[in-house]
Amino acid sequence: MTFLFFPVNIEKARAGPQQTLRVMSYNIHAGIGWDQSYDLDRIARVIRESEAEVVGLQEVDVHWGSRSRFENGIEILAQKLNMNVFFAPIYSRDGQPPREFGVAVLTEYPILDARNHEITRLSTQEPDPSPKPAPGFAEVVVNVRGVHLPVYVTHLDYRSDPSIREMQVKDMLNIVSRRHREHLLIGDLNATPEAQELKDLFQKYEDAWASRSDPGYTFPAGEPTKRIDYVLATPGIRVESAHVPNTLASDHRPVIADLTLRRGSPHP
Repeated sequence: MTFLFFPVNIEKARAGPQQTLRVMSYNIHAGIGWDQSYDLDRIARVIRESEAEVVGLQEVDVHWGSRSRFENGIEILAQKLNMNVFFAPIYSRDGQPPREFGVAVLTEYPILDARNHEITRLSTQEPDPSPKPAPGFAEVVVNVRGVHLPVYVTHLDYRSDPSIREMQVKDMLNIVSRRHREHLLIGDLNATPEAQELKDLFQKYEDAWASRSDPGYTFPAGEPTKRIDYVLATPGIRVESAHVPNTLASDHRPVIADLTLRRGSPHP
């Protein structure tokens, strides 16, 4: 498991009984945009202009391969944005340094705790894979001006067969039920809101987009036709608004939500 922490001290506002928070979920496609060009400056610009304070990223390369110049993409983004970071690899290959691919959290706030949980996966790196536990379900606890907020970031299976996603949803719910009562779950679920394999999630969480009249499509970025990227909140966290920026920096568009946290409510 890889930890990358960049200490940042930001006092956004005086601590009070309620705190506002802007969060983003963004599949960055390893930094490769709709034009098939690799450009982390574009990804950083989208995040900076969004003013998101907590960002969950999927498809993050760390020395992974030539498509991302073997760079440490998450360290570069963290430095460009002056944010703290936790990287949770899904795949790790031998090498000096190791070649890794996974999910990550960027945040303006101090990270108090971070873990990389296992959920069921069907590997894209093995011949004839079978479903088995593998890492890449990230958990961080961030100190949002005195509110300790658990945030989970996930990337579910992309295949048309929903069976792996069904197992992953069950695994995630089992993990969070043992960990934190109030929290956020954000990520690329690779399924639209009406998908049966997601129904248990929507029984537990409020979908930040649910109250919007427009569809909020996020994929594919050029001409989006479906919504597969989500910000989900437990009932103690109030969703104020959500929007999807029009950007071609990745093959997905990000989803952004404005939330209100009650002091004490997100604690375990």
